[in-house]
Amino acid sequence: MSPDTLHYLLQGVQNVTWQSITMVLVGLLLVWLAIKKEYEPLLLLPIGAGAILANLPLSPMVGEHGALTILYNTGVANELFPLLIFVGIGAMTDFGPLLENPKMVLLGAAGQFGIFLTLLLALFLGFNHNQAASIGIIGAIDGPTSIYVSNKLAPELVAPITVAAYSYMSLVPIIMPPIMRLLTTKKERAIRMPYTSREVSQRTRILFPIIVTIVVGTLVPFATPLIGMLMLGNLMRESKVVERLTGAASNELANIVTLFLGLAIGSTMVGASFLQPTTLFILILGLIAFCLDTTMGVLFGKLMNVFSGGKFNPLIGAAGISAFPMAARVVQSEAQKEDFDNFLLMHAMGANAAGQVGSVVAGGVLLALMGAS
Repeated sequence: MSPDTLHYLLQGVQNVTWQSITMVLVGLLLVWLAIKKEYEPLLLLPIGAGAILANLPLSPMVGEHGALTILYNTGVANELFPLLIFVGIGAMTDFGPLLENPKMVLLGAAGQFGIFLTLLLALFLGFNHNQAASIGIIGAIDGPTSIYVSNKLAPELVAPITVAAYSYMSLVPIIMPPIMRLLTTKKERAIRMPYTSREVSQRTRILFPIIVTIVVGTLVPFATPLIGMLMLGNLMRESKVVERLTGAASNELANIVTLFLGLAIGSTMVGASFLQPTTLFILILGLIAFCLDTTMGVLFGKLMNVFSGGKFNPLIGAAGISAFPMAARVVQSEAQKEDFDNFLLMHAMGANAAGQVGSVVAGGVLLALMGAS
């Protein structure tokens, strides 16, 4: 065997670097978390697989003609995949609990304050305005919104911001409970709130997505793509006349786009560019944003408890973030630890649905403030 032939056969081994090995291990960790721990498996598994494929030596999956790069340019670089996912989310979301208890919209707004507080912290640490805004939006714990905003403002940070957003989304049951217990008393966590379902007519359910789209699109034009696609999916759901489209949006479309999105995002986690001090700062700031959003939601819930004369359970405020419906389930779980017969799920679902809309509005506000085009 000639030296040249041996060189070509071993060129993969010769191009192995510590960065590529590290990122392959990170990809394997994400796959393990998806399979063993079932942390957001629909996203972490393809993201992990994409990271592994992108970091194999001389991988033909990335680069100008690489399949994963083409996938990224097709659906992430132009924000197509996040918008399609929002159609699916809208088709799966029931805004009934929010319509039955409209005051929960206040918690959806309170759950976004951490975004702007983290923006200020990121500016203090030396990130520019666009990067700081993109990092702050991680706190919404809304993957598609994080991708959309960061791709508009700081495309160079899309990979670490997306990984942070989806990783923290999967860790909602671990990160939120300690904060909720720290900020509330046993007595507050045990407050019962009987759920009295109000009849919400189909006309109201149909008008809701239409009105929200027009109002938000008028007040925050930069949020129009996100809120428009979210409410389109919900309008299909509530109209009851396009069951095939609703089913396709919430199943086939959502699943396919989620797979492609995960692979595309994973492919951007190339060791040489991903393993930078900036990535660590982003992960830390993203966690801070998440914790601040949860904190502000709970504190606002405590304020509502005061105004209600002690009848409002502050735990519900934690559901004001956008991690739907995981945040609402965590609220229910924490309430039942104090009182097994306490059922707050539907109240929390209302706040969680409001948080979904709130994160989109917050993303549009950030784009407007930063002068995105």
